[in-house]
Amino acid sequence: MSAIAQYFKFAERGTTLSTEARAGLTTFMVMAYIIFLNPNILMGGFAKAGDAAFTGPAIAAATALVAGIMTIAMGVIGNYPLALAAGLGINGIVAFTLVLGYGLSPAGAMGVILLEGIVVIVLVAVGFREAVMAAVPLALKRAIGAGIGLFILFIGFANGGFVVANAPATPVTFHLPSAPVDFVFWIGVILTVVLWVRKVRAALVISILATTVVAIVFGVQKLPTDLASLIATPSFTTLGRVDPMEIFSKLPMITAILVVFTIMLTDFFDTMGTVTGVASEAGLANEDGSVPGVGRVLMVDSVAAAVGGLAGVSSNTTYIESAAGVAEGGRTGFASVVTGVLFLLAIFLAPIAGIIPGVATAPALVLVGYLMFTQVKGIDISEVEDGIPALLTMILMPLTYDITVGIGAGFISWVLIKVAKGKVSAVHPLMWVVAAGFLVFFLQAWVVGFLPK
Repeated sequence: MSAIAQYFKFAERGTTLSTEARAGLTTFMVMAYIIFLNPNILMGGFAKAGDAAFTGPAIAAATALVAGIMTIAMGVIGNYPLALAAGLGINGIVAFTLVLGYGLSPAGAMGVILLEGIVVIVLVAVGFREAVMAAVPLALKRAIGAGIGLFILFIGFANGGFVVANAPATPVTFHLPSAPVDFVFWIGVILTVVLWVRKVRAALVISILATTVVAIVFGVQKLPTDLASLIATPSFTTLGRVDPMEIFSKLPMITAILVVFTIMLTDFFDTMGTVTGVASEAGLANEDGSVPGVGRVLMVDSVAAAVGGLAGVSSNTTYIESAAGVAEGGRTGFASVVTGVLFLLAIFLAPIAGIIPGVATAPALVLVGYLMFTQVKGIDISEVEDGIPALLTMILMPLTYDITVGIGAGFISWVLIKVAKGKVSAVHPLMWVVAAGFLVFFLQAWVVGFLPK
């Protein structure tokens, strides 16, 4: 134990083994919902693809596996109380933009995640990641996170049957409860909100499991006839199901590059904000907000993105829920080791994911969407230079069902407004490059018409 205390610097950071263990358990409890939620989000896009390797239980098992391994790596290498798992938002891009929108296979979509992870690894290795972060204005960074939150919230309401199509009168409308499945969703929403505001640990896990029980009672979800399948050996058929070249064969080169770049940006901003926020809450950040040894943390996070693609579960990233463990006194990477071990043990819960219906995870999506949307409070929307680009970024994501469109509109409008106000010097060179790239993205159909046949 003394060797563990010395390696993780217990004395230096004013903590103990028992405190770190409790913190690790707390973080796991508030993050375990991802084991059930990630499969539901991904299968929302994968179900029609017809790839038998991608099933709910298989994705759940791999989700727990990668989260466990990479969280332990974060603890041992980074020595911060940070936990990683499949990133909410990016898994939405994978399911609804890459697969349903662009027509990629699940393996092709995971190939995109692998590519963006490799790019991030290279940028971290050469010290470029911080430069990219410095180039993008803070308002846009927060707007991207808030916009993804609105997108996830919209998906939650759609999966719950409250938001439905209404063409040709209006694109969408609301659907009042009239069937058992509708009432199950609203019971789940009420339960989720009540548990969260009462600060019940593992609120999302409890709400998902409880709503599943309600769905079974109401006859909305059927139990498998073979109950032995619930304790079967976990399936890992998604591991290695990846095709990084498919996107270049199905999409124009500029579109493919921008898609990879957009997902990379999402990974950038989510991780940097989370690491800085959690480290500050733990009292481990410097006075200027910088995090000592952040390079190691970013490298583990970047590798996790690529590993998530290789495992078929989407990019893994550092979770803001790590703050729950910090609130319990976690100050070192040993808390992460505990969280990671618990994720590995949770692999055996994966078969249960097969009986959890989408209506049971939809309420969790609504709450997670809200939590991500709270980043909007840091945007000065009264200032047109930030307000308009932020609004376009946030609103176009759910309206177009495409996160890339929202980010592109935000980048282009931010540069345009700066130029219009005579503040050209305030635009970082990288912003010019990115804005130009997104302009080509939006005009690609017109541009292609001028290219040699």
